[in-house]
Amino acid sequence: SSDITQLHNFLKQSEELLHSDFGRLLSSLAELDPNTHSLGFLYILEACMSFPAAKEQVNELLVSVVRFINSCAAEQIRLAPDKFISVCKRFKDQIILLEAPIRGVASMLTAVRKLQSSSEQLTTLHPDFLLLCVLAKCYKTGITVLEDDIYEIDQPRDFFLYCYYGGMVCIGQKQ
Repeated sequence: SSDITQLHNFLKQSEELLHSDFGRLLSSLAELDPNTHSLGFLYILEACMSFPAAKEQVNELLVSVVRFINSCAAEQIRLAPDKFISVCKRFKDQIILLEAPIRGVASMLTAVRKLQSSSEQLTTLHPDFLLLCVLAKCYKTGITVLEDDIYEIDQPRDFFLYCYYGGMVCIGQKQ
C-alpha cells in the first residue's frame, strides 16, 4: 500500500515526461500487466490518449484500453480517478468516432463498476455508459445499471445526463 502511494507520487511528478513520446509509450503498455501495474498502466495510457493517434494506432490503443479496464485493480485506479475517467471518456469518444458503440458497452459497464465505491454511487461514467447503450441499442444492458438505487451524486450535470440517457434506454426497452 505504501509502495503504491510512493508510485502514485512519482507518477504525478513524472507527468510531463510521460507526455513526450507516444511511440515508446504505446509499446511499453505491452510490457506491463494491467492488473499488477494498474496505476502505472493508467498514467501511461492517459498520456498515450492525449496524443493524436494515426488510424492504425487508434485500434491498438482501444484494445489496450479494453484490456486495461477489464483487468485493472479497482483499489489502484481509485487513487487517480480523474485519470481513469479521462481515459474512459476518451475511449468513449473514439468508439463513437469509429461508429462502433457496441465495442465500448461492456468495457464501460466494467469501468463504471470499478470506479464505484458502492452500487449506490453515481459516477461521472454512468451517462457515458448509457449513451453507448443508446447508440448501440443495447437497452437491456443499460437497464441493469438503471435498476441500482442511487443515493450518492457528485456532479448534478452527471445526474441530469444519467436521467436523460436513462430515459432513452427505457424508451428503447419500451418500459
